[in-house]
Amino acid sequence: MPIQSPVWRSPITASDRVLLEIQRAIVEGDIPAGSKISEPELARRFNVSRAPLREALARLERCHLIERTPNAGARVVKLSPEGLLSLYQLREELEGLACRLAAENMPEHEVDELSALLDQHLNSQRVREGESYYQEEGDLDFHYRIILGSKNAYLINILCDELYFLVRMYRVQLGMNGPRVSRAFDEHKAIITAIANRDGELADLLMRRHIGASRKNIEIQLLQMRNEHDISN
Repeated sequence: MPIQSPVWRSPITASDRVLLEIQRAIVEGDIPAGSKISEPELARRFNVSRAPLREALARLERCHLIERTPNAGARVVKLSPEGLLSLYQLREELEGLACRLAAENMPEHEVDELSALLDQHLNSQRVREGESYYQEEGDLDFHYRIILGSKNAYLINILCDELYFLVRMYRVQLGMNGPRVSRAFDEHKAIITAIANRDGELADLLMRRHIGASRKNIEIQLLQMRNEHDISN
């Protein structure tokens, strides 16, 4: 099974193009979580015919951004504390393993590039001032680069293709801001230090703790949103 960088596959077909455009719109919240999917509306919005649109929607369903319910059609996945817990429990296990393998398998030049990426993140004014920590997708994403560094093709397929954009949806829409920003950056630095020292056991532990802390941060926001919705109703 060849190792490749799934996020950065160049769009080739109309289905590829509309997939990337709808994917980004869902992840960033331009198409709201929980909203009903209207094929005619999406076809007009993204200037695509129904056949490639339906192929793109089927692919979005496979990466868990769209859910189909019998007799109710398709909807964008909802962001919920329950969904977050299920997803992040799996993420803790698999990304911890990815860190362990990266400590064993990541070439020195990739470790150096990952460290340079963190320096690049710190140079963002919002990160320096503790306002927010937003990472672009793919090769500019610290977590993505570590997963690729595991050199395990099956793990890369699960985390960088099947689950990647659902995780990003939570991270982008409910991600790191305020006091969590500086702590998260420091956690990233500790993880890359463990990888550079080839301490897979420590890298695994630190990544699990990091993802657990991120889950708690997002969960607080989701519960606040739920409470505000209940009060307004």
